[in-house]
Formats: sequence, C-alpha cells, structure tokens
Amino acid sequence: MYEWLNPKPITVPSALRTFVGGHLLVAETLARRGITTVEAAQAFMDPRAASPASALDFPDMERAVTRIEEAIRKGERICVWGDFDVDGQTATTLLVATLRELGADVIHHIPVRELESHGVNVQQLARVIDLGAQLLLTCDTGIDAYEAIDYANAHGVSFIITDHHELPEGALPPAYAIINPHLLPETHALAALPGVGVAYKLAEALYAQAGRPEAVRQHLDLVALGIVADVAQITGDTRYLLQLGLSELRETSRLGLQEMFKLAQVLPAQINEETIGFIIGPRLNALGRLSDANIIVDFLTTGDQIQARILAAQFENLNLERKRLCTEVEAATEAQIAHDPSLLEYEALVLAHAQWPTGVVGIVASRLAERYNKPTILLSTPANEVARGSARSVPGCNITEAIATQRTLLERFGGHAQAAGVALAQDNIPAFRRGLSRAVKEQRGTVASKQPLQIDGIVPFADLSLALVDDLERLAPFGAGNPPLTLATRNVRAHSVNQIGRNGDHLAITIEDGSGTPQRVIWWRAQQEDVPAEAFDLAYTVRANTFRGERRLQIEWLDSRLVQAAPPVDLQPIEIPHRVIEDYRREPHPQVLLTPWLAREGVQIWAEGNTCEGAKTRLQLESGPVLILWSIPPGPEELATALETVSPQEVAVFSNDPDLDTHNKFINRLAGSVNYALKHKEGKISVAALAAAMAHREKTVRLGLAWLTAYGALTIVHDTGNVITVTRNGTQDPSALTQLTVELQAMLEETAAYRRHFARTGVEILL
Repeated sequence: MYEWLNPKPITVPSALRTFVGGHLLVAETLARRGITTVEAAQAFMDPRAASPASALDFPDMERAVTRIEEAIRKGERICVWGDFDVDGQTATTLLVATLRELGADVIHHIPVRELESHGVNVQQLARVIDLGAQLLLTCDTGIDAYEAIDYANAHGVSFIITDHHELPEGALPPAYAIINPHLLPETHALAALPGVGVAYKLAEALYAQAGRPEAVRQHLDLVALGIVADVAQITGDTRYLLQLGLSELRETSRLGLQEMFKLAQVLPAQINEETIGFIIGPRLNALGRLSDANIIVDFLTTGDQIQARILAAQFENLNLERKRLCTEVEAATEAQIAHDPSLLEYEALVLAHAQWPTGVVGIVASRLAERYNKPTILLSTPANEVARGSARSVPGCNITEAIATQRTLLERFGGHAQAAGVALAQDNIPAFRRGLSRAVKEQRGTVASKQPLQIDGIVPFADLSLALVDDLERLAPFGAGNPPLTLATRNVRAHSVNQIGRNGDHLAITIEDGSGTPQRVIWWRAQQEDVPAEAFDLAYTVRANTFRGERRLQIEWLDSRLVQAAPPVDLQPIEIPHRVIEDYRREPHPQVLLTPWLAREGVQIWAEGNTCEGAKTRLQLESGPVLILWSIPPGPEELATALETVSPQEVAVFSNDPDLDTHNKFINRLAGSVNYALKHKEGKISVAALAAAMAHREKTVRLGLAWLTAYGALTIVHDTGNVITVTRNGTQDPSALTQLTVELQAMLEETAAYRRHFARTGVEILL
C-alpha cells in the first residue's frame, strides 16, 4: 500500500506552456520534474536539441584508445570479455563489431552462467591468452577482477576495463585503463550509463580517432536494448542515447532482430521501452540465463537470413522455458513462506533451494521484492556446491552496499544499487540472512507501512483517450529517473471483476467514475487481492496497447484508497469467483468421462483440429459457467484468451493432441483448407479462423501460407491483415523455401513443446 502524494500546485511559465502545447499536464509534469525553460524542454523531448558529453570526459579514455589503436596497428589479438545479461550481450556485440570494422583481430568471450558466473574467470582467461590474446577489453564487467588482472599482467597482456558497476573499496585494480562512470562526478551527463553505454562511448572515441565519427550511430539500436534491459537511470546522456536508439531500433537492419520481431509479433514502428522491457529483453536474457550467450554476437551481426531465423526460433523456445521455470520457482518460494512465515520477519527476504536454476532466480526475486516490499535474495544450493543467487532491492536500499557489510561470509559478490549477485557457503546462509537484515534496517530506518506514491494528475475517466496518451508520450522514454505518469480518478466504483492470464493471477476490472464513464482496468498479479466493494479513488498508469491490429487504451491499476466521506450504501462485496478444476488428462477413457459433462447447463467444449464433434473453436467461445478443454491449446496466449473470454467457474481439462505439429501433417491439412477456400470462398482465407481450425497460432498459419507460396502451390494476391486472398499455382522460390522450412519447423517444434508442457504440468500452474 502507498501513501498518496497529490500533485503540488505549480505555475508553469507562459513561455514553457506555449512551447509545449497540448494537454496542460505535459507542461506541468516537466515543470515539476525540474524542466522549466523552453531550452531545457526542447532538449528533453527532442534529442536533436541536446548537447551530449564527450567520450573523452572519462579519465582513461584517451589512454584506452591509444592502446587499442596500437593493438590494431600491430595486428595483436584483442579479446572482448562481456557478460551474459542483455547489457553485457549488447556491449560485447558493439565492441566486437566496432573492432572488426576498424580492422582488428578480435575474439570474444561471454561467461556461461552455470559454469563461470559473472566476472573474469582466471581459468578461462588462461585459455583466451593461449589463443593469442594480447589485449583484454572487458565490457559490463571487470571492475573487481583483481586476480584476473594480476594474471594478465604477469603474462604480458594489457587489461582495459569498461564497466558501470560500483567501484570496489580501496585501491582500484591495476588495469592498463579503467573506463567507468563512477569515476565521474555524480552530476555528470554520463554518470548513469550502463555497460553498453560505456562501450558505445569507447566506440565513439575509436571511430572519431579513425576519422569516421558518424559510423558509431549504427550501434545505437544495441544501446537502446541494453539501457532498458539493465533498468538504467533515464537521465542525462543515457536518456539522449535511448531516444536515438529507439529510433534506430524501429528501423534496425539486423537480421536477427528482424526475425525475433516476427516471431514475437512485434511491430517495429511501435517499439518503445515497454517493448524492450517485456518482449525483446526477456528473449535475449533467456539465452544468458539458460544457455551459452556467446552466440549472441553472431545473432546480432549475421548477414545470413537462415542463421538469423534459426537462432531467433531457438531464443523463442528458451523464452518459453524461462517462463515455465519462473512460474515453478515462484510457486516454490511462496510455498516456503507459507511453511515458515517467520521468513517475512526479517528486513531482507532470503530464500534457498537446491533445484532452483540460477538463471531465473533474479526474475523471481524482483517479483517478491515488489510484492513484500523487502530486498530479496534467492539462492540456488545444489549439493556440495556454494550457494549462488541474485538479489533485487526496493526504494531506499542500496542492496550492494548492504551485501558488502557481510563480505566475510561471502565467496564473492557484485552489482549496483538495485541488483546484485552473490555466492557463499551454504552453512553461512542463516548468518547472512541475519546480518543482511541488520544492514538493510540501518539503511532504510523505520520504513513506513505505506510507501510514497506521487500522483501526477487528477483526471476523470472521460478525459482518458488515445489522444491524451499520445500527448503524454512526448515525455517518453520512461523508466528509472523518468517514471511514467501516475494518474488518479476520484470516487469510482467497480462493477465487474474477471480473472485473466494463464494462472488467473491478473484481474480485468470494469470501473465507473462519478459521471458514469466506464473504463477497463488491468490489475497485474492481483489474484489474492480484494477489489473494493465501495467507492474508492484509483491510481493508475495509462498507455496504448495494440492487440490484433487494434490500438486501444491500457489502464493499469497501481493502488486504491477508500473515499472517506462516501455516503453509506448497502453494497454487496465484489467476489472473485473460485474456479473449480477437474483434471482428466491422464484418464484412459476420456470420452466416457466427457459424457456426464455434456448434460450440464451452459457447458462449452473448446476443441480444435477436428478432435471433438460439436465443439467450439477459440473464435466461437462466449462467456459461460463451464468450459471443457478437450484439445491441447497451441500456446499459453491462446489459453489465456479463451479463459478470459469464457470466465468459467468450472473447467474440465483433457489433453487430446490435435497431432498437427509435424511438417508434413501440418502442410497437408493447411493445403486442404486452402483448396476448400479456393473452391467455396473465392480464395478468401480468414487467418484467425484458419488458425482455429488448424489448432495452431496465427503466426504459424501465416508462415505455412508463405511456405506454400514459396513451394509454388499458390499465390497471395491480397492481404488485408486478417483476410488473405489466394489463387492457385505460383512461382517456386527454392531459396525462400529452404529458409521458410527451417523457420516453420522451429515454430511447429515450439508448439509441440508447449503441448508436452501442458500435458505434464500441474493444472494449478496452467490455469
């Protein structure tokens, strides 16, 4: 819960108000955030008006550039050593691509999380030196690599650090050069750069020295990815670079990203910081969390379309696995807390388990930190190994500083104010929990039961529109240091509540304000929350969301408070219906068990792929009390949409596989459907209807139609989005057919993997 801070009255200078125009809230927000002149507002909203700082402001930049130029001139091998998160991935790619273009002999190494963890491992460093590296250039890591630097120096290898993590106490490591924003004044425009931002400034200096200063802009799309994924402060030149980077990302020429956008159904022109944070970033992060991230350099630099498609499909599968693991780990953490509630009595929440994958514990720690308003550390504790894990913090706590107070208990640690990694002996976990909690308490003091929530504007529901959203978007990109606007509407009432999402853990609530204007509000992760039954004030954020080609408002619940002076009325509490689930997936005679359900009132059978006579497809479902899941859905999104549409109180779960996930079966069924459309519907095909009939995702059906076109079986003459018109025969394109075969196979394998997951995973997780 929050303590609401209402917007303070402010007088906007007339010149600023005239310059900004539009809704007054935009100019007021700028003024409240310290931007009160026309010049400052112009530089904030338009990067072309900004004056970025020089790369040479870094103390060791000239020294680093001189050494790298010397290595290029002498033909010395340079190794770029990165990190496995998105910031490290993009920084590594940026430096490798820059050095290649400048003629360097360059190799790279990104640690494998499960084998090496973060940092510069001396054993791997020895291997790199054996491969002939004479200059080691780190990015997003290395600031505490004392042992590795000593080893490199002893073997005559120069060591240049580019990093953004906090400086260690005491003397800096004896590297040849250190480029780190923490060596600059806190108010410097470059002080908030993440690892990829530091790498970009080094590349900027190298290109400038080579007489090609504009060439560095080709890497701005990578910078945008790293800034958002690393949750960097969107201030100073970090904001400037993100603004430019988003523009580059929307028109990126990188084949890997283009293929990723297709699979994730991302419209490049609409990419913003939320797209990176919730769609692109997680897919890239899944690589580093669950696999070997070294392939990312190939993915982000390849000119081979087939390789780009194969790798993008692999990342899509890894992301699906990442989601599954996060769900399982989160459920396990809540079970631990339920079993031992005393864990919540500590100022820091420290949980451990032998089977938690280290690659996903940071994601779950972030969720728990937000849920319990406590810094959270999740540790993986395999037998006979040190415990390794990730920490996530909350406002008012520098988690890395708090962890540092317990350094005598730790094998290693590192990070920044809001996130860190740790490793320690398992026997030290209880003492670490106690000591960390003391340190957190000292930092946060007596934390109020309610955290402050700054309200930026009070608006009626009738004022919420896409036009208002577009106006507010002029203040974007949003993030740490420039949060999205928090709006509030007073004296509202909830009229309906529906559980949505795969696990029913989100709520879709229809709310009306005092004028009777309704709005649909999403409350994320609110399964256990109570929606007020009486009048309340609502705090929320609002942005645009595109769903199935339609752009619409998305209002997201942040907090509520009861209206104190509301007149007494006789209200029935709003109840979130309890869903009864019957699991028949392992029953040997499902048809027999289905019969009694068919006699029920309001029953609907959802089945696709001709697996059940008289059933409905996803497009025919409607609200009702009973839903039978007869065939396995093609993916979690389709399942979530069906559950949201029907909102059933009872669900019977079967697991009939439509058996259309192999290439030949899929293409043969698709070709038959196309022939039917040619004979009976003048060649007009509804993609949504065809996907439902095929028991597949729409993007898979589209890919199948593209395959038939490349095969020469048909020609697409018109495509309006959902309706495609085709004619018989066409021109075969062997090159495209080869590429599409690889991509289609990957999509079919992804769907098959989800169906296997559906068949064996607990229904409480699926639904």
